[in-house]
Amino acid sequence: MGLRKAIEHGKEHRQPWPHYKLVFPECENHGGCDYCYRNRAHGRTKTRAAMNAAVAEAEAEAVLN
Repeated sequence: MGLRKAIEHGKEHRQPWPHYKLVFPECENHGGCDYCYRNRAHGRTKTRAAMNAAVAEAEAEAVLN
């Protein structure tokens, strides 16, 4: 069944563009824009912040001892 015929008969189930591609037209697949990069790097950002906090705590303990 062709695309035009599928649309006419209600058989077309493609998803529309994600909302971020409407907001950031320069967005590419795999996160070329800042919005996608921040979403993809969220885990790394939180891990890096936790490591920095642990290092700061260890340095504070070292100064006290």
